Amino acid sequence: MSHKTSKAIYDFHRGTTPLLVSVPHAGTNIPERMATKLTGEARVVPDTDWYVDRLYRFVEEIGGSMIVANYSRLVVDLNRPSTAESLYPGQNTTGLIPTSLFTGEPVYQEGKEPNPQQVKDRIQKYWDPYHTTIRLELDRLRKEHGRAMLWDAHSILSEVPWLFDGKLPDMNLGTNSGASCDPELAAAVEAVAAASDYSHILNGRFKGGFITRNYGDPANNIHAIQLELCQSAYMNEYKPRTFRVDLAEQVRPVIRGMLEVMIGWGK
Repeated sequence: MSHKTSKAIYDFHRGTTPLLVSVPHAGTNIPERMATKLTGEARVVPDTDWYVDRLYRFVEEIGGSMIVANYSRLVVDLNRPSTAESLYPGQNTTGLIPTSLFTGEPVYQEGKEPNPQQVKDRIQKYWDPYHTTIRLELDRLRKEHGRAMLWDAHSILSEVPWLFDGKLPDMNLGTNSGASCDPELAAAVEAVAAASDYSHILNGRFKGGFITRNYGDPANNIHAIQLELCQSAYMNEYKPRTFRVDLAEQVRPVIRGMLEVMIGWGK
């Protein structure tokens, strides 16, 4: 599923199992009329979840559905509520329409931030279609399989001082502090990470963003988990940012193992 040159809002593949993998932050497209208002650093979209779609290409092989956003999170962040309230009150974070990069530096040139109408237009054009597709697919999966399993796939630099102290564990699993999926399922997924050579944490700094929190509804057989993976696990995380096939081949089986637990849960 290659999407880097696509002008579609997102790419979507429908699978045959109860699993849906969402990749909201791997897109790099920015409309030219917006790009001219960004700072030079923002135009290179440094906060992208680089190559996550490539890392997860195996999802189709295991029968999962997959949705991949094509536009940058700087256009609109699909993992934030459209009402724009903070998911991490009191902590540095970026919003629905980010005005700061992960360094704390500005996204926009002075005085060129989007106005309320432009924000509304971005939500309608980019945010709404992505979330409509997630909702419809989860409903379809639950109807066909009796359950729906949502995996929200992310990656981030292992060290981002503006967002968190120190170095992140390799695998940061989030279940909204246990609210977005059955705790036994979370434990089974976590056990796959624990058996690997990668460090991990459940509900640490990253507990799951809007997608995990909004759609996870275990009482109604929709289970959602977010994985925030350190980019050092599969790529050169600093410029020049390059995908490392050798590293990816090591971490993919662990991710695949976690997703296979999701697929098999509740059979």
